[in-house]
Amino acid sequence: MFISKTQILSALLSMLALTASTVCLGQEDKASETEASQESTSEGELAKKTQNPVADLISVPIQNNFNFNAGPYNQTQTVINIQPVIPIHLSEDFNLITRTILPVVDQPDPASNTSQFGLGNLNTTLFLSPAKSKAITWGVGPIFGFPTKTNDLLGSNTFSVGPSAVVVAMPKHWVIGAIANQQWSIGNAPPNQRVNAMLIQPFINYNLPEGWYLTSAPIITANWEAFGNNSSNRWVIPIGGGFGKIVKTGGPPLNMNLQGYYNVVNPTQGSDWQLRFTVALLFPK
Repeated sequence: MFISKTQILSALLSMLALTASTVCLGQEDKASETEASQESTSEGELAKKTQNPVADLISVPIQNNFNFNAGPYNQTQTVINIQPVIPIHLSEDFNLITRTILPVVDQPDPASNTSQFGLGNLNTTLFLSPAKSKAITWGVGPIFGFPTKTNDLLGSNTFSVGPSAVVVAMPKHWVIGAIANQQWSIGNAPPNQRVNAMLIQPFINYNLPEGWYLTSAPIITANWEAFGNNSSNRWVIPIGGGFGKIVKTGGPPLNMNLQGYYNVVNPTQGSDWQLRFTVALLFPK
């Protein structure tokens, strides 16, 4: 069955509207407390919370990635990641942080000067993390991959699972840390559908007055199933960074940032540089 771009975008907009409505309705009985909290929470405090992957903060980031000069025809791959983050209070000592990524991909077709548009595979990470702030915070848990892709170019046909971990330090104006995970296919899969991939994302942020900040968060990946004798075919290693700002509006505050990265190591016919633009809706308590 053919799924058009219009149908996919309409479904995604409906899902985002439902997510925002659910969060707002769930907090309606505490509207006055939330409003007072938002007024008292400075842009700088919000910035540090959004930069902490295991913070007790509901957020809905929409990350736009433009990967340039990809494939044999030097096309642009576009990946829009919808990434809701929802903390769940398990006890006075621990939170469960759920992080979900649903990619919407416009992928160059290496066999022709065309592209395929649709959903990629959904990933969900569950971080068990201390509820109380410390000098160094951590989170550990599983990551699950689901074959939600709508085209063979956009992902594998297999479920995957693996471990994930995060560590964060927040001295003064800094937020420094890293996320890492490793996924493997579940069950027997054909060679071209196997998942054996690692992701490491170090991040460093320096927070400036009035909600401005400098940031660098390169996404380093390794595909252990990549073919060829050249080990660089397995790796994507970018360098770069950018800046961002917390923007308070009449509704939920926004976290907006713009970053650029050059891939010093990338697979054959892989993209050589990336522009990343993110807008996140924040729901502070």
